[in-house]
Amino acid sequence: MSEPQSALPGAAFTGAAQITETGLRGMITLKGDLSATKLKNIAKKVSGVDMPEKRGANIKGDNGLCWMAPDELLILCPHMDAPTIVTQIDKALKGTHYLAVNVSDARAVFRVDGQGAREVLAKLTPADLHPDSFGPGEIRRTRLAQVPAAFWMTGPQTFEIVCFRSVAQYVFDLLSNAAKIQAQVDYF
Repeated sequence: MSEPQSALPGAAFTGAAQITETGLRGMITLKGDLSATKLKNIAKKVSGVDMPEKRGANIKGDNGLCWMAPDELLILCPHMDAPTIVTQIDKALKGTHYLAVNVSDARAVFRVDGQGAREVLAKLTPADLHPDSFGPGEIRRTRLAQVPAAFWMTGPQTFEIVCFRSVAQYVFDLLSNAAKIQAQVDYF
């Protein structure tokens, strides 16, 4: 059996911000009634964090819960734990209406870090990234140029971005191009 590999192992670019492909990350899509006690309890148990508010991302280390839609969470975990967590969710929610799917290998994750990180992303997304409108603990599910993506902040100058694995090279190239020193506009 072959070893799993991330979409662009070791990919990195340094400019106005540091762009890196973060490697393998466990990700589980959990759909259902987010107000249901059983769903909230298992989501909190497997992630080790509290349920996020609307457009919230509660991240602690490799684990987290991200609000993706009124009926959808993204559970973050170590890559190798994802299959076991889906099994735990299936047992806990048996008999209820839900969907839990390990999407880890269908996604790529990038980190944009540094003083220019906010500007790099603002060039590529229609989301309002002004510091008064978006900060750590929030998530946006939107577009980066022509592809769907979601991103959140893990610190005052650090973003993590999730996109489909099939467009990982395109997203890396977009981010790298937007981070070129000669492309700075110093808006933020």
